[in-house]
Amino acid sequence: MTQTYRSFFGLEKEPFGADLSLDQILQTDELSGVVRRFDYALRIGAMAVVTGEIGSGKSTALRYAGAKLHPAEYKCFYVLATSGSIMELYRQIAAEMGLVRPSNSKAVMTGLIRTEITNLVFDKKIRAVLIIDEASLLRLEVLAELHTLCQYEKDSKHFLPIVLAGQSNLIDKLTYRSSEPLASRVVARSHLQGPDLAGMHRYIDHHLRLAGVKTNLFEEPAMTAIHQGSGGLLRKTNHLARGALMAAANEKSTTVTAEHVRLAATELF
Repeated sequence: MTQTYRSFFGLEKEPFGADLSLDQILQTDELSGVVRRFDYALRIGAMAVVTGEIGSGKSTALRYAGAKLHPAEYKCFYVLATSGSIMELYRQIAAEMGLVRPSNSKAVMTGLIRTEITNLVFDKKIRAVLIIDEASLLRLEVLAELHTLCQYEKDSKHFLPIVLAGQSNLIDKLTYRSSEPLASRVVARSHLQGPDLAGMHRYIDHHLRLAGVKTNLFEEPAMTAIHQGSGGLLRKTNHLARGALMAAANEKSTTVTAEHVRLAATELF
């Protein structure tokens, strides 16, 4: 089926994929906003928060913003959060840093991580950045302690900026009193809402061009159906658009209609 619909529409590769190189990512105002806030928080050693629903493009935005940092000046440590304890998070961070001396002591683990950060700053002249994706999974007791990793020289130095990314309930967790020491370090917030209908046109046109097609294969009602059916979420947009192309090819239709989008939607949750 895959090869059939690709050859039918003259697609040079699988369309609407997530494995885009940096120069293939569509530049949007939302993406630019994430990058600006990301850079600002890093420059002053503070925290940034990126929120959005599942499939809204948070991880892509983080990858794009992080890749813009010069490797001779910055070292990014990326961890994928879980609902585990603070010790589990410390072990994830330590593993990402290449530390091979695990401990069951929070004090020891904190010391190891802080020492590694200090060595990067003073010995290698490199600024560290900690990115925690899916941070909405973090327990409240983890958010209550995480700020201790940011305290250097009696909290007068800001050697470890942190970027938290997660679903919208991350904001709710940061409003708890126990999270206040961490939340007080946040200087920039981005929320990815997804494109409007005009933005959806640009998004789909962009991905079709990446796949080697220079004309829009989707009729206007189909574009509206994708926009409404996806709720503006880019991951679901990709699945709907690709599925609709398959449905159109199966019917030997050279354009994608709203009915093809509806058929594609029956395969998705």
